Amino acid sequence: MSSSRNPKAEAVHFTDQEALQFHAQGKPGKLEITPTKPLATQRDLSLAYSPGVAAPVHAIAENPHAAYDYTNKGNLVAVVSNGTAILGLGNLGALASKPVMEGKGALFKRFADIDAIDLLVDTQDTEEFINSVRFLGPSFGGINLEDIKAPDCFIIEQRLKELMNIPVFHDDQHGTAIICAAGLINAAALTGRELRDCKLVVNGAGAAGIACLELAVAMGIPKSNVILCDTKGVVYQGRTEGMNQWKSAYAADTKARTLAEALEGADVLFGLSAKGAVTADMVRSMAEKPIIFAMANPDPEITPEEVAAVRSDAIVATGRSDYPNQINNVLGFPFIFRGALDVQASTINEAMKIAAAEALAALARTEVPDQVAAAYAGRQPSFGPEYIIPAPFDPRLIVTVATAVAKAAMDSGVARRPIVDMDAYAAQLRGRLDPLAGWLQSTYAAVRANPKRVVFAEGEEAAVIRAAHTYFTEGFGVPILIGTESVVRRRFKELGIPLRPEFEIYDTRKGAHVDEFTNYLYARLQRRGYLKRDCQRLATNERNVFGALMVAHGMADALVTGVTRNWTNAFDDITRVLDEEPGHHLIGASMALLRGRAVLIADTSVHDMPDAVQLANIATEAARSARSFGMEPRVAFLAYSTFGQPKGERSDQVREAVAILAERQVDFEFDGDMAADVALNRELMRHYPFCRLSDTANVLVMPAFHAASISTNMLKELGGATVIGPILVGLSRPVQICEFGAKDYDIVNMAAIAAHDAGRKG
Repeated sequence: MSSSRNPKAEAVHFTDQEALQFHAQGKPGKLEITPTKPLATQRDLSLAYSPGVAAPVHAIAENPHAAYDYTNKGNLVAVVSNGTAILGLGNLGALASKPVMEGKGALFKRFADIDAIDLLVDTQDTEEFINSVRFLGPSFGGINLEDIKAPDCFIIEQRLKELMNIPVFHDDQHGTAIICAAGLINAAALTGRELRDCKLVVNGAGAAGIACLELAVAMGIPKSNVILCDTKGVVYQGRTEGMNQWKSAYAADTKARTLAEALEGADVLFGLSAKGAVTADMVRSMAEKPIIFAMANPDPEITPEEVAAVRSDAIVATGRSDYPNQINNVLGFPFIFRGALDVQASTINEAMKIAAAEALAALARTEVPDQVAAAYAGRQPSFGPEYIIPAPFDPRLIVTVATAVAKAAMDSGVARRPIVDMDAYAAQLRGRLDPLAGWLQSTYAAVRANPKRVVFAEGEEAAVIRAAHTYFTEGFGVPILIGTESVVRRRFKELGIPLRPEFEIYDTRKGAHVDEFTNYLYARLQRRGYLKRDCQRLATNERNVFGALMVAHGMADALVTGVTRNWTNAFDDITRVLDEEPGHHLIGASMALLRGRAVLIADTSVHDMPDAVQLANIATEAARSARSFGMEPRVAFLAYSTFGQPKGERSDQVREAVAILAERQVDFEFDGDMAADVALNRELMRHYPFCRLSDTANVLVMPAFHAASISTNMLKELGGATVIGPILVGLSRPVQICEFGAKDYDIVNMAAIAAHDAGRKG
């Protein structure tokens, strides 16, 4: 991260109302259950339930491990809580924890393709909780305990591990500990330390503090080199106040009684306590090149700026994403469970935790891929004091961590179904990746690092106003709203959204640039049948034209529009002002994501009935876009025919386009003509061993616009796919057109994409 980062950037990114609306819109909540088998016919129903279900019932009764073959047990995790320690909000009860537990389930799915169900246990009695969970073991492949207060969490986890034969993992403890340990490995290496020589102080004796301490000791820090502190000071031998068996196990033989005294000469500080618990004087007293992990959330024990003011030699990590070295549990738990589930582990043991920490540490020392580097605004991050932990959106995490955990489970004897071919397993894991979500995350990070001024052409619309507010509060840049100023101000007030002084409002009829804009338009359009007064009318009455003119004249970096207009009409307005980028081909590309699989579809907006040359150009531009999304393109030219059968005029165009690309010797895989099911189904593709594609296609070039439009809309409405786009590619200036009636979150996505394109174009 650059030194210009804003430490307040993460404070508030949305209002409570926005958060409530996010959870309430569409289907309330964040998760749903979707059948994985067809249920369209009576035969389907008979196979899925009675009488067909009897066969797997008997098979499982004879061999319990067959449940992993015939049910979802092997990919299903229960996220369990009683709500006694919800985030930083305290004991608010089981029901109040449900949004958090649903969110955890969503993260399991997003990062590791694991299905998760939240189970809320409405008791604070540890024995009742244990008995509520222990008998549910047959349903699940693993148990993720969450937001349970200490010391209850220690008792619950230990007992459940003894009683159940599936992994039981309290993420608040071990997830934090594993990421922390990964950072410690690298920080120690950078400062020339061996773990066995480190003096460690842990401030915070709750679930995470104890777990971080225990894992650090397991990895080589001598117990005699550790001092644990809580709200009453040092946990020392002979202390009786506020003690329990877990604290007593780490009671130190020391004369230190306060955190300040404990930190004198300390090499490492793990802070898992509260904002402001560590002072500059404490940091000043630490050893040379101190390692300070201030992990209190939402605000650290001491900020990196405060550390830098007194120590230039410190390595600092926090729990916040607006600082380098974020200790983020999402780096761990999805992939740890992925590896454990895939070998049907009976537990998650110390060896597996250490393997995960070492894998994360090793990943941070490798060269960073472009997808991650894009988030750092052109600065290639590399292993060093400000990059000791991988980024959460690093696409290599699932392979690196899951394989390490699976191997450790096998080596330590807790894997019940060892993996024979680890290379094939790694390939399978790569197939679970969600490149679209990773690309969006890196796009957001890149825009935050290089904010842009974006025109929101329909500035009087409620969804646009909400999107503009989110764009600003997310740190993406400054929104420029086009509309009648009095109307815009009234709408902000009606929506309860603050009209910040940074926001700009432009009324097209009162603009000081009307003459300049009119002359510019007239020079472009006078030979297309436009009189000068026509151009003046366009500049003053058409908000899309006015916004595009602002971008063309450098008054804004990018434009987003389309909420109130048909896409084609908005596109016509924009192209009256802006041209195709030299050396590129103007196309519309949509990204469709369904069940963890991302496919780029082109051309979904610009070319109606492309000829063979245009199809070849579309493929080239789409492949270039796919690479910018972190995908290695495998392009399929779709048709109703497959390699010449049946024949047809449009298929002839497609085959000619394939021949053109072959002559151009492009640097990506391509083939066609082929039907969509052949392009997307590995088994069907095997019937054509001569096919040039090494695997199923991830870029689909449609034979005509109507086919592209129909297919993407059907994917979205019938298939439940997430579709982003059409994304305009190849325009000289950054403009994105939303679909008619787009929601605020769609508008924000398109604005961020436009801003990111502005950064690329410089």
